[in-house]
Amino acid sequence: MKDPYSLVVNGGYNTGKHKEAKSFCQLTPAASRDLAPIEFTVIYPKDAILFLEGQQARGVFILRQGEVKLSISSNEGKKLIIRVAQAGDVLGLMAALAGSPYEVTAETIYFCEAAFVRREEFLSYIRKYPEASQIVAKQISAQYQATFEQLRTVGLSASVHQKLARLLLSWSNHAQENGDSGSVKLSLTHEEMAEYIGTTRETVTRALSEFRHRHLIELRGSRLMIPSRAALETFVGASKL
Repeated sequence: MKDPYSLVVNGGYNTGKHKEAKSFCQLTPAASRDLAPIEFTVIYPKDAILFLEGQQARGVFILRQGEVKLSISSNEGKKLIIRVAQAGDVLGLMAALAGSPYEVTAETIYFCEAAFVRREEFLSYIRKYPEASQIVAKQISAQYQATFEQLRTVGLSASVHQKLARLLLSWSNHAQENGDSGSVKLSLTHEEMAEYIGTTRETVTRALSEFRHRHLIELRGSRLMIPSRAALETFVGASKL
């Protein structure tokens, strides 16, 4: 079976399968029962496009597993990553509600699972279930706050070091911490991190090397350790921005 974006659809989503998937996996039995028939569960490989910036919104994607980078592009081809969506996020939400084109391009970072719901059916569903409308409101609020945090990082930081430090510190805010230290799983490449803060891959690589030289960070495979968040904030002056 094919979904509207010509991707293979697996069977229905089991709410007990992925504990990390929140929001629409936390509905009442009645609401969950009515959601199942209108969603298409899709398995996406790495670097798959869910939707493109400027494409007319045909529905929403409820991210069940994995991570998706959301980006905008200029006419010259420059790309800026707005945020990285996590399991439980609803993608394409504001465009679907407004009936307008998608504001961003959504691309998987690695293997992902998402449920697609057509716009008309999604709107009817949230009108029927107030609890779903509340989830939508919380999603919009969270996305709004994340966008402003990205603007603060890119627009108000005086240097690349500050931008990169802000990015790492914001990621560690959502990670499991031990006192003043933090640990971050690096899902993005150096080039993607550069697209996140509006610079070049080479600049990110040099800044990370300087952070390591000053013992502000440690790299252990795919994990980045921050021995002292306070030290990193002091070095770049991030705590004063």
